[in-house]
Amino acid sequence: MNYFMIALQCIVAFSILNVWLVQNKKATQWRGGNAATIIEEFKVYGLPVWMVYVIGSLKVILALGLLAAIWYPELRQVSALGLAALLIGSIAMHMKIKDPLKKSFPALLFLSMCLYIAFAV
Repeated sequence: MNYFMIALQCIVAFSILNVWLVQNKKATQWRGGNAATIIEEFKVYGLPVWMVYVIGSLKVILALGLLAAIWYPELRQVSALGLAALLIGSIAMHMKIKDPLKKSFPALLFLSMCLYIAFAV
């Protein structure tokens, strides 16, 4: 059992769940533009409100997939790659509105972790 991999999966999963289920209505230094909530952030990006629910649902499902992958390893790569794709989208949205690079840091960090989770042997 690879405890480092399990730790990474937990860090990524619980962080994503925290953002989308606990901190979604709170202002953070990482939000795009001057947004205070996730819904405001998506509006800043020029995305419709329904996308918040689609992206949020996918991120929550894939984060839960990373946790489930502790016991069902076949879920690990697909969950990590799905999150990686969504995180690339997050970075692209920050770039689209010309946010400072600092605001993309969490997405870059978790993208790196997801790619490691997906491809480490």
